[in-house]
Amino acid sequence: MGRCIKMAESPMEGHPDKLADLIADALLDEFLKKDPYSRVSLEILLLSGMTFVAGHVSTEGYVDIPGVVRKTIKETGYSRPEHGFDADSSAVIISIEEQSPDIVLGISSEGSGDTATVVGYACKDTQSYMPLPISLAHSLSSRVSNLRKSGRAPFLRPDGKVLITVIYEDDKPLFVKDVIVFCQHDPEVSVEKLRDFVVEEAIKKTVPQEYMHKDTRVLVNPSGRFVLGGPAADAGQTGRKIVSDAYGDVAYSGGSAFSGKDPTKTDRTASYMARMMAKHVVASGLADRCLVQMAYAFGMNEVIAFDVETYGTEKVEKERIKSKLLEVFPTNPKKMIDFLDLRKPIYKQTACYGHFGKEELPWEKLRKLEEFSDL
Repeated sequence: MGRCIKMAESPMEGHPDKLADLIADALLDEFLKKDPYSRVSLEILLLSGMTFVAGHVSTEGYVDIPGVVRKTIKETGYSRPEHGFDADSSAVIISIEEQSPDIVLGISSEGSGDTATVVGYACKDTQSYMPLPISLAHSLSSRVSNLRKSGRAPFLRPDGKVLITVIYEDDKPLFVKDVIVFCQHDPEVSVEKLRDFVVEEAIKKTVPQEYMHKDTRVLVNPSGRFVLGGPAADAGQTGRKIVSDAYGDVAYSGGSAFSGKDPTKTDRTASYMARMMAKHVVASGLADRCLVQMAYAFGMNEVIAFDVETYGTEKVEKERIKSKLLEVFPTNPKKMIDFLDLRKPIYKQTACYGHFGKEELPWEKLRKLEEFSDL
């Protein structure tokens, strides 16, 4: 209780780590298009002029991996040599092997494809039941990228990041303390023009006025020049933005990365199920905040540990909430895949701007609200 500060960052899709995630999930989608039962575990490493694709894949389909990699890089905006990294000239180096037969044995009996702890979180901060800092950060980061890709800001380049901090009082967001935006740009544009554009066309049209305060600090490229960016300036790798992928610092992260993994990887699938559970608890009015925690062991076909935290905001006993969640939602690895219909090419849209809070994703659907009306 009292006042505290919460924060979140959102890298843009041209950020080297996010581009790595995007390539990994673009490849996953292509494998699932060709064979819905493809088993995929990929890691991407990006450096200036080079894209490394490594991992394990078992599939009945064929995917043009270099073609998918270059198409994704180009869609992101790295299409000119002056960026220091571009789709046409980047070498694509591939090292992929068949999935281990021991892993195949573990998941063939509907067992978990990984040993993992996962969490799902929901709250009343926003209409999407996401924490305000991460919701604003993703909205602003996405807005800047869309302005660039639409042609309205031709002086912007793909790399960038947003940082949002919010002052909370008694567990409710009070006002935004900091809005900090970093945008890669062409060398010819002045810092003043860049700052004015981002403030007027991105920040003011994304951050609700009700959260702006006389003490709110707004900064655009506070370090000054940001011309060299992307993999030419900093190596990119899958799985290095897991807190941004989840809920910011408002809730825990289970610790696992998501991108590049097919749904038999329980650390990904169970994280989505845990979010669906938590969202139903809050949306049904059973609590104002909810954290669902689950643990899985490789090869075992049921959840090892399950708990719910409602931070004292519950309207009924937590044990009743826990029992209802286990009654309504599956926790068996295969049944979770089927329940959420996860053998489809839906993952590329999750790689940037968060895996949660996007209404079009199956784990965001409030399909079972009526099941909670009797609690």
